[in-house]
Amino acid sequence: MNSDNRIKVRANGPLLCTGDIEVYAADGQLLEKSADLVLCRCGHSGSKPFCDGSHREAGFRHDAVLADIQSDEARQAAGPLKITLRENAMLIARGPMTLLGSDGTVAATRNKAGLCRCGHSSNKPFCDGSHKAAGFEG
Repeated sequence: MNSDNRIKVRANGPLLCTGDIEVYAADGQLLEKSADLVLCRCGHSGSKPFCDGSHREAGFRHDAVLADIQSDEARQAAGPLKITLRENAMLIARGPMTLLGSDGTVAATRNKAGLCRCGHSSNKPFCDGSHKAAGFEG
């Protein structure tokens, strides 16, 4: 597995993504390919899906202490982490990745994750469908 692809969940802040990262729009268009990018998870960024610091003014809160997250049993060969936006919904991350909590500890290694980007999930950093009731647009 490619341990170079990492998603660190920042306390009260964004997702810090490092490695071989590709971000795609819902229509499949490549938005960004980078070794280091920051994705919004509060839902308030003016440059969604990327963070613009709006979480500070919005008062977004999540301690980003990750516990009891299941790792995938099947390991995937090295390759990019492809993150795709779902229209007015979550981020779908596919590919080898390591999820880290705010303290830098490894929470899980996975090949797929549905990540919240509206800020309302009760299962942060994962999506629980709260974007529908919240009327999230992005």
